[in-house]
Amino acid sequence: AAAHARLAEALAARHRAKHHQENFFFDGSNGELSSQRVVLRVRFYNVDQRAVVTVKGKSIITDGVGRASEQEADCDPVAAREFVAEPAALLGPAAPPLAREVAGQLGVEQFVSLGGFKNIRDVFSWEGLELELDETQYAWGTLYELECETENPDAVKPKLEALLTDLGVEYAYSTVSKFANFRNKTLLRAALARGDPLAAAAAAAT
Repeated sequence: AAAHARLAEALAARHRAKHHQENFFFDGSNGELSSQRVVLRVRFYNVDQRAVVTVKGKSIITDGVGRASEQEADCDPVAAREFVAEPAALLGPAAPPLAREVAGQLGVEQFVSLGGFKNIRDVFSWEGLELELDETQYAWGTLYELECETENPDAVKPKLEALLTDLGVEYAYSTVSKFANFRNKTLLRAALARGDPLAAAAAAAT
């Protein structure tokens, strides 16, 4: 928490937005998504200001750099709340096509809820990059991370390392995703910085 606060204070002049996120996850009733390491998520921003449905493929994190395919679509927040209350609605007409597509591809006949967690994200502009400082709140504890979407993680990674080192912020490379911590009820360091849907560079603050 102290490192998170130190980094937020150092970047305060570059602050651009704060998002209170609610994240909910779903699987097929027979584990069709999890068996293929596919993640289906519904995320809300600032209660019902915005809702996004995301499908992520298998995530691989090596030396703090994560890579995973990702598709997402905005949807009506009211409809998205219905997905949470009744997962079967993810197969209905109000759901974005990508939810029905992944169901068809993996043979899902019924979606079930896996639950979820909250995240507070502060967004900063720094060195031409968008940095996302996260406070992820699980029922069993809180994890602090720094994320950065980029198409060139190999170039961004040393810049983030230098930033954290110069500020005296201790950090460690990511080893698991937020979702993996959620499913395993752990607090292992997840992606503190990530790249575009196919590449992520990150180090996690302690």
